Amino acid sequence: MADNDTVLAAAQNWKGSPLALATVVSTWGSAPRPRGSHMLVHADGRFEGSVSGGCVEGDILDTAAQVIAGAPFQLKRYGVADDSAWEVGLPCGGEISVMVQPVSAEGFDPELFERIAEARTDGRSLTVTTDLATGHSDLRPLETGEIFANRYDPPRRLLIVGAVQIAQSLAALTQALGIETVVIDPRGRFLTAERFPGVTLDDRWPDEAVEAWKPGPSTAVVTLSHDTKIDDPALIAALAAETGYVGALGSRRSHAARRERLGASGVDADQLDRIDGPVGIDIGAIGPSEIALSIAAAMVGAFNDRR
Repeated sequence: MADNDTVLAAAQNWKGSPLALATVVSTWGSAPRPRGSHMLVHADGRFEGSVSGGCVEGDILDTAAQVIAGAPFQLKRYGVADDSAWEVGLPCGGEISVMVQPVSAEGFDPELFERIAEARTDGRSLTVTTDLATGHSDLRPLETGEIFANRYDPPRRLLIVGAVQIAQSLAALTQALGIETVVIDPRGRFLTAERFPGVTLDDRWPDEAVEAWKPGPSTAVVTLSHDTKIDDPALIAALAAETGYVGALGSRRSHAARRERLGASGVDADQLDRIDGPVGIDIGAIGPSEIALSIAAAMVGAFNDRR
């Protein structure tokens, strides 16, 4: 899944200005950015996002300037087959195709940014299809010709249940990863802005809070409090939704006991199997920071369909 959050934010900030949008439409080998990655270019030369991590951005900026000035959209392929590969190419050995289109009714309609923003706010995915013969993008599915479909998922979000020390490390790490982070705990002495700077704090009872945040495939819920009165209701609420990742801190023995408690509460075995418990990847973690790292890695792996 491509991370285009900063590009979508820039599209809102630059609304009404002449713009061009570059998009990775195909990749081969060790391409540095996935399909669907965007780079938005302003007429004044500013840009946001990346299509190659820096390898071909200079050439894309030149192409985008031409498109903004009225040139037709372009579909460009970059690799290492030519003599200029180290100047305009991918020294890593991969290949990519990049589409550069105007942000206009003839290319990527500015209205599409609005529809994408609305869908993401509502927790929905939205797919935009582009005719690679014309460079025109639309919400209506295209059935003929060479087509590129780009799905925009809601922002990734983590709901941490239990404002404990591991939660402090995990919140700092996930914020750095660009994941919207919420810490849930009804205990006011634990849930303070001093302990969780810059993080959204929710002091409602965990099941109420989790349900209110409407977790979907792009949301993770991780329980860390070690207090069954706090963790169990949150897990039941998370499993009742289409939560993308559900994890619970504790030993194998405590997780077996947890399964028994939740099963007795009416959660079926298939739902219980969704819980990553003990939470995280086994890296021999010692201390809150390493445990947080193992949890973040497991969560990102789940988001990326690698677990």
